[in-house]
Parts: sequence; structure tokens; C-alpha cells
Amino acid sequence: MVAIIWSFLIIVGIGFSMISGKSISLSDTVLLSANDGVKMVMDLLPIIILWTGIMKIAEESGLLQKISNLLYPLLSKLFPSVPKNNDALGYIASNIAANAMGLGSAATPFGLKAMNELQKINEKKDTASEAMITFIVLNTSGVTIVPTTTIALRLMHGSTNPESIIISSIIATVCASIAGLLFDYYIRRKKHGS
Repeated sequence: MVAIIWSFLIIVGIGFSMISGKSISLSDTVLLSANDGVKMVMDLLPIIILWTGIMKIAEESGLLQKISNLLYPLLSKLFPSVPKNNDALGYIASNIAANAMGLGSAATPFGLKAMNELQKINEKKDTASEAMITFIVLNTSGVTIVPTTTIALRLMHGSTNPESIIISSIIATVCASIAGLLFDYYIRRKKHGS
């Protein structure tokens, strides 16, 4: 569906530029935007590599397991169907930590590993389990304490105060997480008839 929407918008944009006689401007914009996109990726790459490396070291050293043990009381309430020593909890904790640092790109590998581990204990392989749904809600709304990537983007684009979004980011992501988890809990309770 998203591909259809994007295709429609691109076709409308190209059609409008041809009708208005600005097709040369369109080609210049496409080339400049591609250049800007590559430059932005190259500017963000060191941040992503650094934090992905730090998270990998934390995983290999057992730090993530210790973090998941610390978070277990909370995670056991959110994921009651996941056994205590399951690797999924460590990956979920890693994903939460990376999201808290505003590193969605570094959080993605842990999210994929968590979903893989959750799928292993899923009884209905063709349907998302409650734990998987809760994780998707938590991952999507993810509380962000320091929006590192956004701050880096603001800095790259000349913001004089790039860290001014920290408080609003914390408030927005905490509210989103609470709302998402409450709705998930409500749906789960309703499904079980309690």
C-alpha cells in the first residue's frame, strides 16, 4: 500500500512539473536530493557504527544479560509468556537501551533478534504472539532519553540549539509508550475476557 501511495505521489509530481514547464528543475532537484541523501548517510554513519559497536561489545561481554536481569521485573510484567532466561529478554533490553539513546538504526538488529527469539517460543507460527505485539508497540513508541540521531541531523543542518528537543522528545515518547502499552494491555485483557 505504501508503495502505491509513493508511486502515485511521484507520478503526480512528475506530471505537475511537465505541465508547469519545470521538468529541468525537477531533474536538478532529483540529482541534488540524491547528493544530499548520500551526504547525510555518510555524516550519520560514524554515529551508527559507534553505537552499534558499543551495543555489540555489551552483548558479547554479558552486560546486556545483566541489563535484562535488572529490567526483568518490568519485562516480566510486559512479557509474561516469555521465560526468564530466554534470549529474547536480553535483545528486548538491548533494543530499549538503543532506542533510549535515540539510535533507532542500532536498535533494529536487536529488535530483529528479539522477534526471532519470540518466534521460537510462539505456538502459532503464522500469527504474531502477544509478546511479539507488545514488543512492536514498545519498540515503535520507544522512550527516547537522548535523541542522538535527531540531534546529529539538526546539527548537520545548522541548528544553533540542536539539543533543545530533548525534553519534548522525552515527554512525547513517554506519553506514546504509556498510551501504546495501556492500549495493548486493554486489548489483551479484553481478548482473555477479564
